[in-house]
Amino acid sequence: MSQSQGQKVLVLGAGLSGIAAAKLLLDIDGEIVLFDSNEALDPEVLKNKLPFPERVSVVLGDLKKSDLDGVELCIISPGIGLDSPFVAVLDELKIPIRSEIQLAYHCAKGKLAAITGTNGKTTTTALTGEIMKAHFEEVFVVGNIGDPYTSHALETTDDSVTVAEVSSFQLETIMDFRPDVSAILNITPDHLNRHKTMECYIAVKESIAVNQTEKDFCILNYDDPVLRAFGETVRPRVVWFSSTEKLEEGIYLEEGRIIWKEGGRTTDVIGTDELNLLGRHNHENVMAAVAISLKMGVPMETVRSVLREFKAVEHRIEFVLERTGVKYYNDSKGTNPDAAIQAIKAMPGPILLIAGGYDKESEYDEWVESFGDKVKYLVLIGQTRDKIAECAKKHGFTEIMYAEDMSEAVSVCASYTNMGDCVLLSPACASWGMFKNYEERGEIFKECVRSL
Repeated sequence: MSQSQGQKVLVLGAGLSGIAAAKLLLDIDGEIVLFDSNEALDPEVLKNKLPFPERVSVVLGDLKKSDLDGVELCIISPGIGLDSPFVAVLDELKIPIRSEIQLAYHCAKGKLAAITGTNGKTTTTALTGEIMKAHFEEVFVVGNIGDPYTSHALETTDDSVTVAEVSSFQLETIMDFRPDVSAILNITPDHLNRHKTMECYIAVKESIAVNQTEKDFCILNYDDPVLRAFGETVRPRVVWFSSTEKLEEGIYLEEGRIIWKEGGRTTDVIGTDELNLLGRHNHENVMAAVAISLKMGVPMETVRSVLREFKAVEHRIEFVLERTGVKYYNDSKGTNPDAAIQAIKAMPGPILLIAGGYDKESEYDEWVESFGDKVKYLVLIGQTRDKIAECAKKHGFTEIMYAEDMSEAVSVCASYTNMGDCVLLSPACASWGMFKNYEERGEIFKECVRSL
């Protein structure tokens, strides 16, 4: 990416990511045009969020060519699709478009581990971050997990380590983004409303390794056929992890033990019964985090001690409480069918399942098939409830109820439980429409459970 210092840069989107990018650009002497399609925003409020407001102009509603005089570069927020009408204006003027992770990478120092995949990113990033903090003095955990990468890029030093959770939306517009260690945990259908085809989605995910060299490492899931094929073609050194195969090299699961094998030497890492994380998918996340950490230079003993202490991330198969012999779990981060399947597999007893939400054009057949004899009742909320109900009935599952909101859904579940049951919020859908984000959805679920 060309030097941003002193440039006039358009920042698309005035949310968390856009504001962080704008702050970074202003800190390196850039001039900003901040655009958001929401006309209801207040330009003065936006300017007051930023340093050097005199170098900021705010455009709301429509983006016209006249707004782009002198603009040399555009930083796009992850939530904005490249098929948005105002992006066509930029294409016409041949203004390059880059993601905020590209901007951050351009300004950051130190070593970088970047983690992507359809599911498990947040848990793996959080765990990897904790392992890094136990060994390195200066660690930044950034990306989808919380703070944008741009908000910490200028704080990094040659000695710091950054662990970034990276989404497909952010990878769409990278240029020379190059992690020292990358990881792709898995690839299953998601965000097809944005990426249109599975081929496009796969290509975007795989681009995390596109600039890596033979000096770098790429951690890949051996059990994922797409990634197994990809591993044959990449330049960085591949480290495989597997929960089903005993590997000659890499990290794998064998009879409840996680085993690391490298250069003919076999090391017993930890037993799954020593972990606080439920389910095979979480054991895969652990294996990926271990491989990343070892390749970033963390000693095995440090890795082990953090694994024993680490608890599940909030909103990802998070145990809420037990009431009259019934356990309640918050898996609001299960925003697609594959993630929700993993939550079903992880439950220790029969399930009353709350699902439904915004339609990302997902298919629900495999998810319904995973119910088996574990799911007793399905309580549906949100935009997708009819679509999901129809799919469930097609597969012979008819114990279906509707609820108008989360409070009703929790109450309905509570009234149908027996001792030993689990009430699980794992929506298999995005939260938009009913909630601001999956965090708000999970918090409201927990509030409803606690007030039963």
